[in-house]
Amino acid sequence: MVTTKEKLQPEVIEAVVIRFVGDSGDGMQLTGTQFTDTSAMFGNDIATFPNYPSEIRAPQGSLYGVSGFQVHIGSVEISTPGDNLDLLVAMNPAGLKTNLYALKPGHTIIVDTDSFSKKNLEKAEYTSNPLEDHSLENYRVIQVSMTSLTKETLKGVEGLDNKSITRSKNMFALGMVYWMYGREKEHTIEFFNKKFKTKPHLIEANTKVLNAGYYFAETLELIPNAYTISPAKMNPGTYRVIMGNTATAWGFLAAAEKSGLELFLGSYPITPATDILHELVKHKHFGVKAFQAEDEIAGISSAIGASFAGDLAITTTSGPGLALKGEALGLAMIMELPLVVVNVQRGGPSTGLPTKTEQSDLLQAMYGRNGESPVVVIAASTPANCFNFAFQAAKLALEHMTPVVLLTDGYIANGSAPWKIQSVDDLPEIKNNITKEVVENWHPYDRDEETLARHWGIPGTPGLEHRVGGLEKDGITGNVSQDPENHGKMTEIRAEKIRRVQNYIPNIKTEFADSGDLLVVGWGGTYGSLHSAVKQINEEGYKNIGFAHFNYINPLPKNTEELLKRFKKIIVCELNNGQFANVLKINFNGLEVSQHNKIQGLPFGNNELIAEFKKLVE
Repeated sequence: MVTTKEKLQPEVIEAVVIRFVGDSGDGMQLTGTQFTDTSAMFGNDIATFPNYPSEIRAPQGSLYGVSGFQVHIGSVEISTPGDNLDLLVAMNPAGLKTNLYALKPGHTIIVDTDSFSKKNLEKAEYTSNPLEDHSLENYRVIQVSMTSLTKETLKGVEGLDNKSITRSKNMFALGMVYWMYGREKEHTIEFFNKKFKTKPHLIEANTKVLNAGYYFAETLELIPNAYTISPAKMNPGTYRVIMGNTATAWGFLAAAEKSGLELFLGSYPITPATDILHELVKHKHFGVKAFQAEDEIAGISSAIGASFAGDLAITTTSGPGLALKGEALGLAMIMELPLVVVNVQRGGPSTGLPTKTEQSDLLQAMYGRNGESPVVVIAASTPANCFNFAFQAAKLALEHMTPVVLLTDGYIANGSAPWKIQSVDDLPEIKNNITKEVVENWHPYDRDEETLARHWGIPGTPGLEHRVGGLEKDGITGNVSQDPENHGKMTEIRAEKIRRVQNYIPNIKTEFADSGDLLVVGWGGTYGSLHSAVKQINEEGYKNIGFAHFNYINPLPKNTEELLKRFKKIIVCELNNGQFANVLKINFNGLEVSQHNKIQGLPFGNNELIAEFKKLVE
């Protein structure tokens, strides 16, 4: 039997899907992130899916306390974190129980046998030990006493308590996976040196355990083969792996630089949007003013005040917070001030599933305010393009003097992908409507003839004194007006201003087919799943299936109706109960669409999508 790497002939594969699972304290997110970063340094294309439990610290060993991190790496285009797993690393019985369904038959499970105690098996609701009852015969099971081997490795390392020793076992698992897929250890060791630079005993401990896992896998006869995944072919440039929330924050930084305005964030922490606040706080040297408010209403109200004073103002939240911000968002709309509201969607209603993904806030973003209160609504679709759509949200808000709601979701906010670093010089110009000089007979609600955007007079500018507020206002002076005809006129002007944004957004385009039997329609963070599924079904010979993915929701692109008419059938796929399908029906009378909806806190899988598509074309 082959026992060493030198005797082993690695199998060349295009891609692999790996999931690390265990208790919240087992370090699965760190393990997955390190494998991701190392693979990115090697040049692989990447998509990730962190999956957290809702509880801050669920009972150890419980089924609902399992934390997971899935990563899909390849030498080919990777657009999703993957459907079925090639490798499952389970640090305890609960992790195995809740994730085995996703593993391909015949593929590999690595388990820490030390955790399969009677007590942990009972917590995972096993009636017998799956490592002994032959229930895993369809898989290649690699049983490793990780906890014991970690303790043995760290004998003699001073300064470690038993808890610290046990917590290091995730690095043993990572070392094994590094060997299996031909990854180098140096990037992770460098990470240890930076993270624990004031705690050399932790650098030594983690490095020793990582090496122990690596060399254990190299000599383990139970691993019959290793794998090689070549670097992906990507456009030339400098890349980094970026999470969606980080990309969103950076998009706003770029927009502030491009517009020449200071950036203000008024925000109340809420999962999964809080990391945008955390990221922007780091960049005060760029003129960022970040205010952690006492509640959601204070967050958006402070942002409205900053906008009135001439800043690029944003506020961030998730679904329940957007509900609380609704009245103030209506205030920004009627005052016609630029404001960006970021809603990182999560499972609802109410507290719902705060760490899981969903797309169920679309109608709230469009209609969740009193009165006729139209705002621009756009949606990012990948972790990387969160940068672009944050930039675009700011651009639309400033150039059209309107609030913009930017929708992302927990799937892309916490997920990561390679992002080609952009130069601010290469980004489009951002104009604003600030009146820089005193103009004779200036009125705050004089408008640009093309966009209908009103003038933006900054308080304290001599000659630009004016009133704003939530009461209806005269269409020129901005003074309070209760005149019925004026109210009707102002309501229509505000709606027409949003409609005219159509002239400044791109037309929707299809992928794979321009016309044909079936058009797959999606929006927002489902892009990767839908793109991958349509690509796969086309490769199977179904050449008349197209794919249209919407980033601009209100208003819709100008050519939407014409595009929809080019296909015999339409299926709208979304992680809700059919909200975008209803938006399309409202806009286009007589439109018939099929729907595929999923509300489980999980993204779409390729197999389920392809099965739905085939029902409509066969």
